Amino acid sequence: MGKAAVVRAFGEIRAALAVLNAEVGAVVDGAGAVPFSVADPLAGLADGCLEILAGSREVEAGIAAVKARAAVGYAESAAAVAGPDVPVQAQEMAVAAEIGCVLALGPRAAGSFLATSHAVTATLPRTLEALQAGVISWSHAVVMADETACLDAAGAAALEAHFLDPDAPDRARGCPVGQLPAHRFKAKARTWRERQQAGSIEQRHAKGVADRRVEFRPDQDGMAWLSAYLPADQAQAGWNRLTAAARGMQGPDEGRTMTQLRADTFANAILTNGTTVNDARLGAGTDQQSPIRAQVLVTVPVFSLMGQTDEPAMLDGYGPIPPSMARELVAGGAGSFYRVLVDPRDGAPLEIGRTSYRVTKAMRSWLRMRDGKCPFPGCCNNSLDNDADHILAWAKGGTTGISNLGQPCPKHHKLRHTTGWKPTPATKNEPPGWTSPTGRHYQSEHQDWEPTQWPPGWPSGFLPEDRNKPGESSLLEDALLQHLAV
Repeated sequence: MGKAAVVRAFGEIRAALAVLNAEVGAVVDGAGAVPFSVADPLAGLADGCLEILAGSREVEAGIAAVKARAAVGYAESAAAVAGPDVPVQAQEMAVAAEIGCVLALGPRAAGSFLATSHAVTATLPRTLEALQAGVISWSHAVVMADETACLDAAGAAALEAHFLDPDAPDRARGCPVGQLPAHRFKAKARTWRERQQAGSIEQRHAKGVADRRVEFRPDQDGMAWLSAYLPADQAQAGWNRLTAAARGMQGPDEGRTMTQLRADTFANAILTNGTTVNDARLGAGTDQQSPIRAQVLVTVPVFSLMGQTDEPAMLDGYGPIPPSMARELVAGGAGSFYRVLVDPRDGAPLEIGRTSYRVTKAMRSWLRMRDGKCPFPGCCNNSLDNDADHILAWAKGGTTGISNLGQPCPKHHKLRHTTGWKPTPATKNEPPGWTSPTGRHYQSEHQDWEPTQWPPGWPSGFLPEDRNKPGESSLLEDALLQHLAV
């Protein structure tokens, strides 16, 4: 590739950008020579803008792949030119500094960009291919590089295949990762990685516990941040309790938002004995329990609960937790944690606690477990904040069954009933997708349930057909529940 070819290619790109800019201006101003739709010019204008956005996203991804390959190519050629006498660390700093200056990045950002570029081009071929094709964004590639950094080559290839190979036997379900916001992809990738590295989660958790702390950071406008690094069960329970207390304060005479109520409740709890002013509902400590109780699902593989495997459990709203933490939550009878046992054959739930087994409360819990969070694309509101909602309205013949229920957060619940956004059909195990006012369909993010680990010596001959008639327990379920004495 010669310099003239590069100059010519970028000249063509700039010419294409000029055409797109002119077209965008014509579309927005309504002055285009050829409308996107003769039958409905206004709807055509809206659709045309979305087409331009979609195309821009793909092109940006392709450009990101070109930048990554060019950065690595520069680093390798610069190292060769510098020769062996230049210290490695100094050479890396020099390369990052040059790239930073060219891309107008600071030293840390330039180093991070170069590290991700190396990972994508050298060890993540599926990621590079997806980036070049415009299937994923650079932000998704960064997540993939970060989540595979601690894996060996086989582990990295397995993670890539799980999320990017449509023919993989255990591929990720639901919305393709390239259509997820990068932060949601990171949550799914982290969950997968923790499951595959189950043997080390206890050691890593122990180190995290040793590093627990509270941090204070000043901000502008007379404000500051106060945050705590805590074990996940404590942090999740605290957050859910704040949410429950704040929700209990809402009413026609309460002008504060949920966010403000959480902040005020938190401040009151740490600055007083927790029982004054607006926070009488939130007790001062663990001995004085709030009557408003947030129930959190803890999905525990049965053999992990029995201590026969080291497979992580799943804490609703957080992700994988060490099996020891899950066992403590279940054994301690933590009232705000709701145990879910998992079938080792296919990862499906066995039951949701005897106190609400196959009753209305269990149906709501099943819905929370199926969706994990608000099913609207990209939304992070976990299931505790969400409402059960009929997909096909009851007044129009809809039933109150899992397959006709979604659990959108309040914001997207309102969006569904006040705009043209509509949920698509769901199933017992899959949340609804969404159709936009323009007719575009967007898949929902799905939970990636997987078969759990079988410990040595257990009869693996229990098959899915061991289940009895609908409404009856399976032979495996009965055996496990008897063993656990629930």
